[in-house]
Amino acid sequence: MTKPVRVRYQTIEVGDMDIHLCTLRDKQQFSDPEGEADDMGISSATWPLFGVVWPSSIVLANHMLDYDIKNKRILEIGCGMALSSLLLNERMADITATDYHPEVNHFLDRNTDLNSGKNIAFEQVDWANDDSDLGKFDLIIGSDLLYEDEHVLLLANFINNHANQHCDVVLVDPDRGRKNKLDREMIAFGFTSSYIKPEHTDYLKESYKGSILRFSR
Repeated sequence: MTKPVRVRYQTIEVGDMDIHLCTLRDKQQFSDPEGEADDMGISSATWPLFGVVWPSSIVLANHMLDYDIKNKRILEIGCGMALSSLLLNERMADITATDYHPEVNHFLDRNTDLNSGKNIAFEQVDWANDDSDLGKFDLIIGSDLLYEDEHVLLLANFINNHANQHCDVVLVDPDRGRKNKLDREMIAFGFTSSYIKPEHTDYLKESYKGSILRFSR
């Protein structure tokens, strides 16, 4: 029998905004009593990765703090604890969150309640077999998405499938060596690309070596 997971409550300060989160206590947690995650190819080692707050997600949330969201339909890919979605929800944005992990929606609902926000649209999606009804978006965001080489083309295709003809994409990547490969795929879909190093990341416990990837068309 699988033991219930242990959780922790924390508040992430993003600028002058406080985002309250219920997350997994640590990366040792695991609960898949029905084998749902296992059937999806999510191992016990990777199962808890969705449920902690990663530095890249904090960088993305800070980047979204003052980002122009007026009249934009926004999609967060691989949202995990959905820090940026929760922040954008506080800004009254039109935000939809997505992830592959079967437990993400439960935590998203719980954390939306903790922040007394309006419900955030969520859809569980598989980049490799996308039969969602998500539609098209004006701004697509995500953080720490490229774990394997095979993810590059899957992610680029998924973004292209859900990007309006005029669309901005903002991805925060810890530089695992795949951003140039993603660049090539996105350029093939008609996007221009650039990247910047985030400034003033003193809100993190350690210096951040990653990049903010920006694509537009």
